[in-house]
Amino acid sequence: MSLTAGTGASPRPEPRRSILATIVATVIALIGLVLAIGGGWLLAVGGSPYYLLTGVAMIPSGWLLFRQRLLGVWLYAAIVAVTVVWAFWEVGANGWALVPRIVAPIVLLIAVLLVAPLLTRAANRWRNALVAAGAVVVATGATFIVVGQIGRSPVLAALPNAGGMMADPARMQAGQDWPAYGGSYSARRYSPLAQITPANVERLERAWSFHTGDLPSDAAKGTYGAENTPLKVGDMLYVCTPKSMVIAIDPATGRQRWRFDPVVPDDAIPYTAACRGVSYYAVPDAPADQPCATRIIWGTLDARLFAIDARNGRPCEDFGTHGRTDTKIGMGETPPGYVSITSPPTIVRGVVVTGHQVLDGQDRWAPSGVIRGYDAVTGQLRWAWDMMHPDWSGYPPAGQTWARGTPNMWTIASGDEQLGLIYLPMGNASADYYSSLRRPPESEFATSLVAIDVSTGKPRWRFQAVKKDVWDYDFGAQATLVDYRGTPALVLPSKQGDIYILDRRTGRPLTPVGTIRAPGGGVEPQERARTQIVSNWHTLRKADLTERDMWGMSPIDQMICRIQFREASYKGFFTPPTADRRSIEYPGYNGGTDWGGVAVDPRRGVIVANYNDMPNYVRLVPRAIANKLGWAPRDQARGDIGGAEGAGDPQAGTPYAIDVNAGWRLKYTGMLCKQPPYGGIRAINLATGKTIWDRPFGTARTNGPFGIPSMLPLTIGTPNNGGAVVTASGLIFIAAATDNLIRAIELSTGKTLWESKLPGGGQATPIVYESRGREYLVIYAGGHHFMETPVSDEVVAYALPAR
Repeated sequence: MSLTAGTGASPRPEPRRSILATIVATVIALIGLVLAIGGGWLLAVGGSPYYLLTGVAMIPSGWLLFRQRLLGVWLYAAIVAVTVVWAFWEVGANGWALVPRIVAPIVLLIAVLLVAPLLTRAANRWRNALVAAGAVVVATGATFIVVGQIGRSPVLAALPNAGGMMADPARMQAGQDWPAYGGSYSARRYSPLAQITPANVERLERAWSFHTGDLPSDAAKGTYGAENTPLKVGDMLYVCTPKSMVIAIDPATGRQRWRFDPVVPDDAIPYTAACRGVSYYAVPDAPADQPCATRIIWGTLDARLFAIDARNGRPCEDFGTHGRTDTKIGMGETPPGYVSITSPPTIVRGVVVTGHQVLDGQDRWAPSGVIRGYDAVTGQLRWAWDMMHPDWSGYPPAGQTWARGTPNMWTIASGDEQLGLIYLPMGNASADYYSSLRRPPESEFATSLVAIDVSTGKPRWRFQAVKKDVWDYDFGAQATLVDYRGTPALVLPSKQGDIYILDRRTGRPLTPVGTIRAPGGGVEPQERARTQIVSNWHTLRKADLTERDMWGMSPIDQMICRIQFREASYKGFFTPPTADRRSIEYPGYNGGTDWGGVAVDPRRGVIVANYNDMPNYVRLVPRAIANKLGWAPRDQARGDIGGAEGAGDPQAGTPYAIDVNAGWRLKYTGMLCKQPPYGGIRAINLATGKTIWDRPFGTARTNGPFGIPSMLPLTIGTPNNGGAVVTASGLIFIAAATDNLIRAIELSTGKTLWESKLPGGGQATPIVYESRGREYLVIYAGGHHFMETPVSDEVVAYALPAR
């Protein structure tokens, strides 16, 4: 199709200079200049030559267009044609990977084609230009449709046949009720209810909603992230708000029954104002009309442990001092916000076991990570486990404190009532990214699952996933208790993406565990372990990153990400942090699997795991530079609370502060440097470890450059926090992603059958229960500052239409 063909012998007059063509020409030339300069830089650090070559070719194309020469059109069209070929050669039929490589060049090609008629007097020039531009649009659209079909994840295997129900050692189990954070202390997140099915779930509608009234004050803005999973027991639904208020709601109507406010000050908020849940306890043999015969027990942001009557919210006078006890006793100096309880305690054999969050990244000698067990009736300390003082069983001797800086358990424990064991997912010692100052017991128990004898508070066994952890790879997920081939076992997911199955009596792995050679180097080469363990049974972790995995919204920011990749220290999994340049940590500290954990269908033997797939871009900052930047612990006027964890944390008491670019974002656009997906959801056969299906999880509707929502309903796979619930009818209910939707997913295929927009971010785990003959799905849609989703105070319930 020619834009130049004419008729007759007489030459046509030259067209007048076109302002539009001049603008397009200038844009092409400037982009070419940027690509040429950046491409030369990229080539110099060992990267792809494409950007340099393309930039060099675009400059004359722009110049020819500026001179109003039609040859500039053909040259640019040739550049785009070569770009498309190169893009498919480099990434194949990966739709999201193709976007930054070809979309912007094609959009610019359409602009070039539309100004081409202004450069010639040829007959039919406008028709030909419009046809050419239309053909480009159609071809591009058809290409992405085909690529989308090719890229669909198939169902890899059928669901296992349903067998007998696994035994659950918990005293109270999920059914009509949801009596514990994970359904029970076995943490399966499974409901045996089946009123809502794959056949009727599309009829699910909002049944009621409730506003807690707990929204951030001006001082607390940028810190809220409720993360709450309610409990339902009998005719009460119990919700805990970000500021640790507990509210009882009618589970069928959403009307408030009572509320209790522990009055937590804003300065107690650590990194996030959150209350993941509360715990329910029925006192054995207590008369039903006895005050506090059933009680709600939970911890607050200022580290107090409360017990209130489950029926009316009044403090239990027999618990501690007027219904409360201060868990900071014995810790020594604890500045506001340094010690917080954000997860529900686990109660086994009448002992309330709680850890606490110690504010990350502040000081090597931050308050202790001591684990304590309290009497569920009296609130008296039964025992304390301080790994540096294993001979202590109660409060520290007079004049002493529990050892400072030790690993803590900020997340949720699971428990086995029959074995009398509590399973503690342990964090790291204070100063996550520097290990030389750690003492032997800290190195022994950090980033481990530790089984504690609930009667004595002494460790029974431990399983360590990372040696000398300097990646913030603490265990965030609750272990899930299962039967595995006749053995009492537990499923242990990790931030690294590895999933282990252990004998829960001994900690012995029941599935294959391998060893890999770990990269050395960093600022403490003598500290780095030569080998690390990995699961050879199943991992959510993807292959190591390459330059081709870099992304952006255009070739320019993709090129910048490629340069950053090439300039960073990256030796694959377990690359240690460095001070002379950035290093890449992949997966990042958000997982793999974080505090949302996994769900397990105990009849079908299926694990449902949602996960993150993002790197962090990390640098250790020498102390002198950190001091000049004003990076100091919070109690020394560090500045505003909130923000991304690790972004300018001082790590006082060590030679280095830490600067973590969480998710590895470009500062000027906010786009992530790694190509999508950034999160997924997977079904795994518990018996074999084989993947049944795996899907990107979350749409692009609320994501976009410069923080502008794209509103595109395209599945991109977003970061996610919060867990799933699986039901007997074969449904998975989950929110978690950053698109503010709650979904019902078919367990057998991974297909989304229903979704609903939430009033805030869904970074929480929903629950399923029955009330007055009707099955409900409930979620606290509180939003999350770190995930950048809207903050809300609304609890939302869904059900099938009432008959």
